[in-house]
Amino acid sequence: MTVIEFHNVKKSFRSHNVLNDLNFKIENGALTGIIGRNGVGKSTLMKMIAGFIKESSGKVQVFGEHPFNSLKVSANSIFIDDAMNFPDAMTLQDILHECGRFYPDWDAELATRLLNYFGFHPQARHRFLSKGKRSTFNALIGISSHCALTIFDEPTTGMDAAVRKDFYRALLKDYLAHPRTILLSSHHVEEIEHLLENILLVHDGGIRFHGSITELQEMFLSLSGSSDKLAAHTNGKLVVDRFTAGPYHEWMVKNSFSDEEIKDMKSAGIRITAVAANDAYIALTGQAKGGIDDVFK
Repeated sequence: MTVIEFHNVKKSFRSHNVLNDLNFKIENGALTGIIGRNGVGKSTLMKMIAGFIKESSGKVQVFGEHPFNSLKVSANSIFIDDAMNFPDAMTLQDILHECGRFYPDWDAELATRLLNYFGFHPQARHRFLSKGKRSTFNALIGISSHCALTIFDEPTTGMDAAVRKDFYRALLKDYLAHPRTILLSSHHVEEIEHLLENILLVHDGGIRFHGSITELQEMFLSLSGSSDKLAAHTNGKLVVDRFTAGPYHEWMVKNSFSDEEIKDMKSAGIRITAVAANDAYIALTGQAKGGIDDVFK
């Protein structure tokens, strides 16, 4: 079943186009990473899905309905980000209790275990938590809600490395136990690639890539060997990155090679390996004007 559909969707703020002609579908039960660099429109996209803001043109469908002001979408989804706030009079324990009244699939036992594990005092107030602690508390609400559509917009803001690792592990374990549609945005692909089934890469106002982690990695190859051999076998190919350490050369190349070309490279002693998902992501979103080294020329 398709949970989210975008057809020729555009979003503008005044005269500034943030997103243009978005077309994609997200199926039920998938854990999808919404990735892209800062300021590319990831939050805007996710807020349209959650029904917080309206598209400027095109058609958005979530659970078969237009999400803006939809009671069905509101009742079956949750949006977690670092801007969440709660009434000052409520303790953390009070907040979890009210969540149990609002979300039909709320897992109160899990929420309590997570609250204790992450070292929260049940009588603490949300507004007095540190930035990292607020993010952690918000995230545990998202996990415990078991909403059919759970949206995490940069949920680890302010968390230290150990807490981020625990959050990702908790999210994955609970997702495997209670499959649902989860969107997780980040510009740190290396931290979340082991979680994801699919990636939706937002860049320059559009969708640069939508598919599996494996498909993303297969868009490029890492070639290692002498510079002469690499140059000879990549003539006419797009080389997106070069690394040199003495006589050692490693080039990252767009994968447009035929089976015969792959065979010839191996015969020439060129080592061919897969690239990391994060390296492929950087290659797809790289600046056309060059890298940071160009600034210091």
